[in-house]
Amino acid sequence: MEEFVPAQAVSAPISTRSLMTAEELFDLPDDDFRYELVNGVLARMTPTGAEHGVVAARTGQFLSEHVSAFGLGVCCGAETGFILRRAPDVVRAPDAGFVSQRRIPEPGVPTGYWPFAPDLAVEVVSPTDRPTDLRAKIGEYFSAGSQQVWVVEPATRTVHAYRGPHDVQVFGIDDELTGDEMLPGFRCPVGRLFP
Repeated sequence: MEEFVPAQAVSAPISTRSLMTAEELFDLPDDDFRYELVNGVLARMTPTGAEHGVVAARTGQFLSEHVSAFGLGVCCGAETGFILRRAPDVVRAPDAGFVSQRRIPEPGVPTGYWPFAPDLAVEVVSPTDRPTDLRAKIGEYFSAGSQQVWVVEPATRTVHAYRGPHDVQVFGIDDELTGDEMLPGFRCPVGRLFP
């Protein structure tokens, strides 16, 4: 995967009345599809393949076990929405996410979307994912305050750990993925993420 290059904002005259908000997205009736909100526009996500699902579940499981064992915060699954920007609203649902304990609001975990970016967003690459869309997501996460973004690539059996928009380390199948200061003590053999 190439280094992240921030996507340029596209200025186009859009009627704000036709744009959806995060609250409207949350209130949509369940129709068995998964959606994200991109600049106020509803984006339907196609169901993923089996390999993608297994890799996402394994990654989330390893994260969740570590986070729970050390009381670091909470991990979220693939359908959890994070509001990355307002007006127009951007709501993304990474394949796994981590929110540190210090950022959980006083009343506790919200019933709606998280009102901010995850500390860690994990995106598992599907065969249909376009590199430009993936780079845009990485940029959105960092612009909204994420500390790390892990891009897990089943096709190459690698994890690209972004610690900033231009700071990426590639972990291969024989390497051990670490969480640095964000996830103290987290270590996971990359090979265990893949079926």
